[in-house]
Amino acid sequence: MKKQVEKSTDEQIVKITFDSVVLDGILTIPPEAEAIVLFAHGSGSSRFSHRNLFVAESLQKKGLATLLFDLLTRKEEEYDERSGELRFDISLLTMRLAGATTWLASQRKTRDLVVGYFGASTGAAAALSAVAMKSDIVRAVVSRGGRPDLAGPALKDVKAPTLFIVGGDDTQVLSLNKNALAQMSTQKKLEIVPGATHLFGEPGALETVALLASRWFQTYLLSGDAV
Repeated sequence: MKKQVEKSTDEQIVKITFDSVVLDGILTIPPEAEAIVLFAHGSGSSRFSHRNLFVAESLQKKGLATLLFDLLTRKEEEYDERSGELRFDISLLTMRLAGATTWLASQRKTRDLVVGYFGASTGAAAALSAVAMKSDIVRAVVSRGGRPDLAGPALKDVKAPTLFIVGGDDTQVLSLNKNALAQMSTQKKLEIVPGATHLFGEPGALETVALLASRWFQTYLLSGDAV
């Protein structure tokens, strides 16, 4: 009798190419994955954001594939470090996220996976704007400490179920999230993490974010896996 070989998680460094742009990413695909979550990081961050890596690892344990990638090229990152300008260029970040989504659809390993977005800070605005453009592709969105207000008119065009996670002590961002939520007509929810500030650095706060995000994506991305 042949011994059954366990399948292992497939993790690889990728080059995401579209429109003469090359972006660096980390693609992780657990065995039998049915869905993938693209991460749009926040202001001045990158694919190495320890907060997003923590959430991504939690999603992978639930059988979800993840793509963490840089929204800016290396030259653009160098310019942004000096100017702080590009991290707030929501139009540019949106096109990069949409381009990465199109790239995934062209790859053999990921083209059949259901797609979701996880956005943080300004990356959440890009995620919401991109999902408004790709309403037939993206099935769920989660925002962590996001700036959905920066998505502007795109908010009313978001059709995917959307979860906003905000720290209870992040009062300004909480107010912005409540206002943005009121402009959306899709399935939506606001989760407030008591005692947490903008970066969710308090004990247990990021674990709560990961749990809430995992439940949302399981409900809306994985067939037959409603929580």
